[in-house]
Amino acid sequence: MSGSSFGTHFKMTTFGESHGEAVGVIIDGVTPGVELTEADIQVQMDRRKPGQSSVTTPRKEYDIIRILSGVFEGKTTGAPLAVMLNNTDMKSKDYEANRKLFRPGHADFTYVQKYGHRDHRGSGRASGRETAGRVAAGAIARKLLERRGVSIVAYTKEAGGIKCETFDESVIEKNPMRAADLNAAERMVTLVEDLAAKGNSCGGVVECIIRGVKPGIGEPAFDKLDAELAKAMLSIGAVKGVEFGAGFAATTMFGSEHNDEMDANGFLTNNAGGIVGGISTGQDIIFRIAVKPTSSISLPQQTVDEEGNEHTIQTLGRHDPCICPRVVPVVEAMACMVLEDLYKRHTALHD
Repeated sequence: MSGSSFGTHFKMTTFGESHGEAVGVIIDGVTPGVELTEADIQVQMDRRKPGQSSVTTPRKEYDIIRILSGVFEGKTTGAPLAVMLNNTDMKSKDYEANRKLFRPGHADFTYVQKYGHRDHRGSGRASGRETAGRVAAGAIARKLLERRGVSIVAYTKEAGGIKCETFDESVIEKNPMRAADLNAAERMVTLVEDLAAKGNSCGGVVECIIRGVKPGIGEPAFDKLDAELAKAMLSIGAVKGVEFGAGFAATTMFGSEHNDEMDANGFLTNNAGGIVGGISTGQDIIFRIAVKPTSSISLPQQTVDEEGNEHTIQTLGRHDPCICPRVVPVVEAMACMVLEDLYKRHTALHD
């Protein structure tokens, strides 16, 4: 299966399926001599793992990672770095009844069209479980970016139509929705729990803020910083849209409103979201992603089987009623991957 690798100078290849023996990632291009422990990666894995609260899937995976290569005596060697974590709480029998049916919203139909064969257990390679490897790789990229003075934070800005009205970064990890507004978070939780009880789901918006990126990062034309970030975000299974800075609101603005004017101290506004001409301006990089409702719902839906016969289907198993809280660390991880890769390209250009 092609399309399982991401990056150029800092590159990862993820492997594994939802109900396979294990999932993991191989990372190449890691700077040698950097202090790195399994605990550095584990802290991010714990943010992504299932079974965290009433608004996530009840599947219990502790996601304890193992570094298999690329680290010696607590420091990176520059060799390919491999990270693996075992799958332990699979319930494949939950998917047997619908083995031949195409679940609405899932990659079942498209995988059969492309490969002629698919792993029906928990969506196989198309499962959100694949993102575990991304988060592990992103944790390593984050470690490298911290040395460059770069920080990244994402949060649930909106879920089920309920929006954060304030922004308090300190509360993001203190509520199960990872929202930046505790009042909105409380209402989000009530809505998501109610949807879960009814066998339904909702989507939302996740915003990401990247601070400390120096001006000049990103490549012109096809490898623009915003283009690379957009590709990274859209590679996350549940993401259906990306906007930077003012985003789609720019369509209702005049040029005189949208242009970020400058004075001797720098930019006066940040409608561009910290990227102009595909290259960082030095301002905060701000983007938002649209996260679709979880496809796996237990409400009856119409579908067909592999022979085209019509059926009514109910998707069983354990699923997130809203993916946003667990997407947050994945968004951060992919943003870290993009930035470390482009920083390495920039360094190579000026060596």
